Amino acid sequence: MHPDRTSTPTSTSTSAPAPAPASAPPALGGSRWNAFPAAGTMTARQFLAGAEPLLQGVIDGGALRGADGEVLETQIRATLGLGTRETSLPLAAGPGSTSTARELGAQAETIGRQIASWATASLDRLLREPMPLPAGPLVVRSHCYGHLLTPPAAGLLMGHRGGPVTMQLYNEWLHQVVLLRDALLPFTNWQDVPLLVTPAGLRHTEAARDRFLTELLVRRIRHTSIVDFARHVVTAGSGPDGYGFDHDGGTVLPAVVDGRPLTAPRHLLTWRPRPETEGTATYVAEVEDYYAAPRTRVEDLPATAGTPVRLTGRIVAGPAVDGTRTARIEVAHDGVTADADLGQALRGHRFAHREEPAENTPPPPATGAARTADVRAVLDAPGLVWTQDGEVTLDATGQDDLAVLALLGRLYPENVTLRTAGQAAVSSGGPGRLVVRVPDHGAAAGR
Repeated sequence: MHPDRTSTPTSTSTSAPAPAPASAPPALGGSRWNAFPAAGTMTARQFLAGAEPLLQGVIDGGALRGADGEVLETQIRATLGLGTRETSLPLAAGPGSTSTARELGAQAETIGRQIASWATASLDRLLREPMPLPAGPLVVRSHCYGHLLTPPAAGLLMGHRGGPVTMQLYNEWLHQVVLLRDALLPFTNWQDVPLLVTPAGLRHTEAARDRFLTELLVRRIRHTSIVDFARHVVTAGSGPDGYGFDHDGGTVLPAVVDGRPLTAPRHLLTWRPRPETEGTATYVAEVEDYYAAPRTRVEDLPATAGTPVRLTGRIVAGPAVDGTRTARIEVAHDGVTADADLGQALRGHRFAHREEPAENTPPPPATGAARTADVRAVLDAPGLVWTQDGEVTLDATGQDDLAVLALLGRLYPENVTLRTAGQAAVSSGGPGRLVVRVPDHGAAAGR
């Protein structure tokens, strides 16, 4: 075993506290290292505060003094950072990595920095204002998870002022913090997510976390796997493969549902409180195999004529049947509606290429007359619209964000490009493509 890794002589889980009268929760101390509910939800900030008794136990064990806070601050930042010797998430998130790795890597760095800041503030406060542990010194048995320690932290916790008990207390705290960071990775609004917490903290997420991280680190992770892990974090259960889910009091759907298609994350989810939501249901696409869906050639549709009409969209969810439901984006103009399956629209958004031409690179020479297609005609066409003959442009610069998303749901998701209104064309890179012109980053695109 590596000398700098946290370790314990025995691998037994944190024991649950003995039952107590309903009038008062069990006192902190002994094996009771938190006051978490038997089954309830907490935000990230609340969870970290609830785990503070473990830090107090480390302090009470004599391993920490006022001047030692910096050592453990460095440790937690190294554990939650990317690219460090001590990282708990060896994720390569550079320019050459997948968009999923880049998005989740940026999440890990943002969340890790904030959690480290909160943890440092907790430690500083506990050193000044100790938390009482009425039931006596903490004695918590914790698995060895191999979280690598910095040499100063290893010396502090395993040296003459530390020892096996102190090491296990810190090991449990560090592991819970890592579980917390990883549980929050799928969510854009991670500080607001209601995490399901038990008396064992977030240990119930471990199996799902292992599957999620294995797929993330060794292959191109599927969107359904991100959704499945998010569902375990919120509900502690699994379900059918899907692109989002409802759960008591809220809905989890991809961030683009209330974002801008050009700039919204492709793979991250957003928690949306909905007090009227009851039970759990998975959002699934209407057509699982879009390759087999009927298609319409864009060449058979009318070209754009005149100023495009303004379209507005709204999401309409279907009823839950056997734990699943579908949803559609309904697009309206002058009382006439068209629609697109939300699941297919989200596929289209994930797969669409976002054109980013190099600076000072002139556009390629024109190879023929520019072809356009009418957005409304595409929304009304049967099946999915596609082309294999050159480039066709659809002008969606005046449409609201949900209407643009609906348009992506009616295009066959192969060689579709999002391009800003003022951006010059770049080389096609394929036999034919559909280019959707969308507003510039700073342009208004209201709902």
